[in-house]
Amino acid sequence: MEAGGERRKRAASRRIGSAEEDVFLDLLRTCDRLTRGIVEVLKAADLSPTQYNVLRILRGADRALACGDIAGRMITRDPDTTRLLDRLEKRGLIVRAREGKDRRVVLTRITPPGLTLLAGLDEPVQAAHRRQLGHLGALRLRRLRQLLRAARDEPA
Repeated sequence: MEAGGERRKRAASRRIGSAEEDVFLDLLRTCDRLTRGIVEVLKAADLSPTQYNVLRILRGADRALACGDIAGRMITRDPDTTRLLDRLEKRGLIVRAREGKDRRVVLTRITPPGLTLLAGLDEPVQAAHRRQLGHLGALRLRRLRQLLRAARDEPA
């Protein structure tokens, strides 16, 4: 069986794309691998990463949020946030109510069962992150975070 490092070296030498394309593809591969690790943790709670993200957004908010506010804070865009919220509400993890002043606005809040579910996931999710990225060490993690943030910035 071929060693992982040797396999990566040979794959890198076959690349014909630009450096930007190679980095883009490496980011996609890395994101996929890291996401699969978190999916396994969330599977026990019957949550998708997107549902987990919504619950974390609501836990961190100091108030109830409108659907558009939730969508704007999400890590990945979901084209049907309303249906996503419907599923969480059906499970009793969130509640929605029309705002008193403007009846067109529906506000969403996390429920106590939603908070309990998240609290139970905090340590397993952190443990998964440590397993996935802890080997990089604090300095490399800080550098990687800076590079990723720079990549998200619009060029001048």
